[in-house]
Amino acid sequence: MSFLKITGLSARLKGTAFPILRDVSLEVAAGEVHGLVGESGAGKSMIGKAVLGILPASVEITRGAIELDGMDLLSLPPAERRRRIGATAALIPQDPLTALNPSRRIGPQVTDRLVDILGWPRARAETRARELLAEVHIPDPERVMRSYPHELSGGMRQRILIASAFAAEPKLIVADEPTTALDVTVQKQILKLIAEMQARHGTALLFVTHDLGVVSKVCQSLSVLYGGKVMEATTVRDFFRQPAHGYSRALLAATPKYTDPAASLTPVPDAVIAAVQAEIAAHDRSLRHG
Repeated sequence: MSFLKITGLSARLKGTAFPILRDVSLEVAAGEVHGLVGESGAGKSMIGKAVLGILPASVEITRGAIELDGMDLLSLPPAERRRRIGATAALIPQDPLTALNPSRRIGPQVTDRLVDILGWPRARAETRARELLAEVHIPDPERVMRSYPHELSGGMRQRILIASAFAAEPKLIVADEPTTALDVTVQKQILKLIAEMQARHGTALLFVTHDLGVVSKVCQSLSVLYGGKVMEATTVRDFFRQPAHGYSRALLAATPKYTDPAASLTPVPDAVIAAVQAEIAAHDRSLRHG
């Protein structure tokens, strides 16, 4: 059974006909890791923000449904929608330095979710926060709780955001390119940590990334996007064995071969992009006249 189900989701820039998301449909089962992949600007992060109710003010949803644990979020009054999302879902953001408040110590930033969402007393929340920091392999959690973000490394800050995301035991986490701001060595550690935490807590995970190598390691299923439209939705196993869409095949062929660093990069052919754009244009015409 799907824990997250998105059906026919479309969004545009307010006051324009410019589409941001085009009739997006996907499903994520409880405990499943689903990848959203594609080039920059494909709409990956916008889907995650739509699920969490944090779309930019300039973007509006025009149609579709977002069901979280059987409830259509878009049918709820705004206050009830925020309450339900806060109690059920969480975000691991892309840049840990900007995501953490530089003027507050780490301890309160981790405990806030436990106090605000679960209603825990601050002392109990602080005890759990120390346990969470230890769970994400942070040495000396007590010292880190008293620290400010600028006193910690990028990898430590990202571990703190992972701990914060899992703090209130959400059933769904959106991970929005959580390793982009980190160096390669730390990226590997953080990916391993997210996989460990997801498996331990049984959380569904919507993983936003442009890196197919990451998808192959942490996801069970994926949706390939271009221009705000899902071009292919399949299992990771089937995607890497035999991608069905021409754009998927071109994207896979363009992935750098780490086993052969000297190999030339293969860009997505212009003909494939033209065919995808024609497919999207035909889709838009059918929506306008449907």
